[in-house]
Amino acid sequence: MNKELRIGFVGFGEAGYHIAKGLRNAGLVHIYAFDIHAHTPNRSEKIQQRASETEVTLCESSAQLAAMCDVLLSTVTADQAAVAAEQNAPHLSQRHLYADLNSISPSNKQHIAQLIGASGARFVEIAIMSPVPPHLHKVPMLLGGPHAQQLVDLLTPFDMKLEIISDQIGAASATKMCRSIVVKGLEALLFECVLAAVPYDVDGRVFATLEETMPGVNWKRLADYMIGRVIEHGARRARELEEVAATLRSIGVDPVMTEAAIKRQEWGASLNLLPHFGGKAPNDYRSVVQAIEKE
Repeated sequence: MNKELRIGFVGFGEAGYHIAKGLRNAGLVHIYAFDIHAHTPNRSEKIQQRASETEVTLCESSAQLAAMCDVLLSTVTADQAAVAAEQNAPHLSQRHLYADLNSISPSNKQHIAQLIGASGARFVEIAIMSPVPPHLHKVPMLLGGPHAQQLVDLLTPFDMKLEIISDQIGAASATKMCRSIVVKGLEALLFECVLAAVPYDVDGRVFATLEETMPGVNWKRLADYMIGRVIEHGARRARELEEVAATLRSIGVDPVMTEAAIKRQEWGASLNLLPHFGGKAPNDYRSVVQAIEKE
């Protein structure tokens, strides 16, 4: 294990924080992060708190992060992935590995690969294939690109779950995009289902019949979890689904269902219900519907 390895996070939101937490527990000593909101009112406190908890050193600029680190992991939001790459590229050199972990389209990953490659740094695409918590740094990841093995060699000793699926940029993100059609689309469908079922008090029967038709799934538990995710992360999920829609359009597929899911995810985020639940994701879909009815 190379305990002298220096890893830097570009963005220190939920994904970056939980991966850093896991790496710290696994023995990685040198962890850094730069987040453009580290001094933004209403956002800085959480970033500072997360950094303190994980003993992550917050840098003051992209240049400082690049100077301190050998490996940079981009964990921003989908709509900021290319912007982050543009900001970091001027500070990179051949000694750097830059991995993009964001949920974006294959063409966007390829664009970022070109930006990073022009700096001389080595680019790796990563697709995170499951919610990061509770897995932390052990969340399953798919990797792509000619430099993926170099990153695997550095990170595998920390027990990360990394699988290289292609030496071409785009295959890993395409896998994630197609998965998101189902996962984030199902979140939207379940949300819409309970919005109608709860007022009629038939949600229990609806889920019972679903379990008969599709056994092996606890539909109520799934609804509790998925709807809570929409309330907490609906805006981010909508941005990710926009990347899915772009992926579909690029191959001539009209993203009919994906665009509908974007609208429902956006709507869920616009409710701004998180403060109603103490800033944490609700774990009971009925409480969400009741909160909406009170608005």
